[in-house]
Amino acid sequence: MPVFLFAVSQVPQINLWHTFFVFLILHVLVYPSSNGYNSYMDRDESAIGGLSKPMMPTKELFYLTVIMDAVAVVAGTIVIDLTFGIGSLLYILASRAYSYRGIRLKKYPVIGYLTVIIFQGGFVFALVYYGCSVERSLDIPLVCMLASSFLIGGYYPLTQIYQFEEDEKDGVRTISMLLGKRGTFIFCSIIFSLAATCIWYLSYIHGNDKILYLFLTIMTPVLVYFLWWMNAVWKNPQKADFKNSLQMNIIASGCTCIYFITLLFLR
Repeated sequence: MPVFLFAVSQVPQINLWHTFFVFLILHVLVYPSSNGYNSYMDRDESAIGGLSKPMMPTKELFYLTVIMDAVAVVAGTIVIDLTFGIGSLLYILASRAYSYRGIRLKKYPVIGYLTVIIFQGGFVFALVYYGCSVERSLDIPLVCMLASSFLIGGYYPLTQIYQFEEDEKDGVRTISMLLGKRGTFIFCSIIFSLAATCIWYLSYIHGNDKILYLFLTIMTPVLVYFLWWMNAVWKNPQKADFKNSLQMNIIASGCTCIYFITLLFLR
């Protein structure tokens, strides 16, 4: 949702009808299908994502994800155009390569991390920007794509920080496992700083200081909770748990959405 809102807030002329359909295609079909397929491949038994006790996926879930993917690509092609349909397909293929046990990009810490931040960040920004624009131009602002990837990249390792045991049993080595618990916080702070730098540059090229000031103000709760959690983990590594990761997710997603909604209304 945050990347979608960011992209829409930057589109020069919004096609409202297409924006509605892009939202549905991504948030009702593509994203749920991707999460469902990943669950089917992982078969997690302990806390994962936003669920403390995930249900064991069935074969029916796999078939449902295939149908949802097909509908997403066909609908995107018919309602928007072929370029958007191909873009949706590329996202789906990247998601499958990340999860599918025959490829399993997620078991490689760097490649898996880059796959997530590129496709869930900059690539989705470009896809939404293109699909929601009246002109449907491929002249997409690079700084916004980078900001999207860095925002995802500054948070994503924190969703892995409590899953070391589960991931190790599954033969997966995440970027968070590679960095360690303390290293994960240091790394995320650096990547988030890069995201903030992109937002500063965006405000600079637009000659609008509000873009930066609003970001710094609205994202303050994220920074406060991040620093509190980092300090807690420094003192007690057991604090890198599901509960705190979920709380971090809620605060970060909520504040980021509020920021981009604000930008949208201030256009």
